[in-house]
Amino acid sequence: MNSGILFTIQDTVPITQLLRQINNDLSSLPPKIDIETKTILKKAINANKALAGLRGICSIIPNPSILVNSIILQEAKNSSQIENIVTTNDQLYEAFTATSKNYDLYTKEVLRYREALWEGFNRLQKINLLTTNSYIDVYNVIKASSAGIRNTPGTKISTSTGKTLYTPPEGEKNIRDKLRNLEEFIHTDKDDVDPLIKLALIHYQFEAIHPFTDGNGRTGRIINILYLVLKGLLDLPVLYQSKYIIESKDQYYQLLRNVTANSEWEPWIEYILDGIETTAAYTEEKIINIRKLLDETVEHAKAELPKRVYSKELIELLFVQPYCKVKQLVDADIAKRQTAAEYLKELEKIGILKSKKVGTANLYLNIKLYELLSY
Repeated sequence: MNSGILFTIQDTVPITQLLRQINNDLSSLPPKIDIETKTILKKAINANKALAGLRGICSIIPNPSILVNSIILQEAKNSSQIENIVTTNDQLYEAFTATSKNYDLYTKEVLRYREALWEGFNRLQKINLLTTNSYIDVYNVIKASSAGIRNTPGTKISTSTGKTLYTPPEGEKNIRDKLRNLEEFIHTDKDDVDPLIKLALIHYQFEAIHPFTDGNGRTGRIINILYLVLKGLLDLPVLYQSKYIIESKDQYYQLLRNVTANSEWEPWIEYILDGIETTAAYTEEKIINIRKLLDETVEHAKAELPKRVYSKELIELLFVQPYCKVKQLVDADIAKRQTAAEYLKELEKIGILKSKKVGTANLYLNIKLYELLSY
């Protein structure tokens, strides 16, 4: 049984240089080395500042759903792309809005990633803990499964030609024991380690435990975001982290391998901290641009729409997601069905929306929001 390729390498690299102790010998956290070097601490300060800026800027958006849907859908798309599960922005937004069952399996799986992130976030609001059950819930939503922790032998991480690089821990009890150690590390404050440094250790350890038959990478990246919420570093799960990993995918996997092979923690931690700083700044800029576009659209609609049509609530609804349909206006108590259809047609006339027939649904695309989210 092969659970999927966690990372790939050229087969010319000596395998003996990459294999660490395997199976049940994965070391517990924290690692027995200095993980707070001057370089790491400096990067942690910069990453914390960037994250604080992102957290603060979220308040400029009047409706949190605007961020939750637009940013999380992009994160879902990119996180899934890392695992070679690829869909387009158009397919993704259409499927999300139309709620059609006729989309390809990849698009459906990306949408489930969004559902899994939201499931994990809602669970966190209730119990304020990240536990093995949290991981299982997230995984089961991603995979539309009830399989839980893997309990059969033979899982391995391989090259594209089948050579084994790493064998993760085996046996459900042993895997659960290692996940329990991970839980304890997540929730202890006795170590006094900066939470963002701990995040780098947590992410590596989860991937090395590899508790599921598939979907470990996506589950692990959701845990990263939930951990930031748990620690009060984000109020909403809106960090756009997977874009950074896609743009440095080879480095990401190489650094994971180096920790496995040689306990090279420092470069890995630095990479994760750089990623948090970079993606926090990127996401902050995206949110600022969404707010700017929202304000511009409000002014455009106010000037061009008939007074009976224009309302701020209507324009804000167009930013909850790139595609809109009549039912959303009805559900938001903005207008009855026939009137809502007229409102959307008026918005199309002045160039804010563009209509599109998807199956039996009439969808209306917020043209500029779609363009903004697509780069």
